[in-house]
Amino acid sequence: MGSFSLWHWLIVLGIFAPIPLFFVFRRAPAGPNRFAGLPYAMSFGEAISSFFKNYVNFSSRASRSEFWYSMLFIFLTSIVADLIDRSEILGIIWYLATLLPIIAVNTRRLHDLNRSGWLQLFWFLFPIGWLILIIWYCFPAADGPALKRGTGPQLGKDPAETFR
Repeated sequence: MGSFSLWHWLIVLGIFAPIPLFFVFRRAPAGPNRFAGLPYAMSFGEAISSFFKNYVNFSSRASRSEFWYSMLFIFLTSIVADLIDRSEILGIIWYLATLLPIIAVNTRRLHDLNRSGWLQLFWFLFPIGWLILIIWYCFPAADGPALKRGTGPQLGKDPAETFR
């Protein structure tokens, strides 16, 4: 009493495992991205600046460079915090301070793929969910490559012609 048998686990996995697969194999909506215009490709410094400026911005898009440079910055600063403070208090404070921006940049990266930010809940489905999200984060934008600074679509021009 109180423990799950193999049959219980098979029933739970058989019922609940196919539900996330529906979202994984469903294509992103066709047509223009519904969240915002194309984001700009960023350098390391610009990405970190944008990461903290958009602290709780869950409504726009993040380019691959912004996302990956931000994750690299978080990873490196976490290592430095652990090296400085072996009791991990500093690391916990850093994690709590960057929790919302991490969720926000993950959401904006999924928006760049024309997918809902709620799909980042796949992080709780270890290891399959992690693999799915990492693969999605590597995909280019849903409607073309990120723009370089100063090369955005011009006013009065059809945005689709920018990439032709």
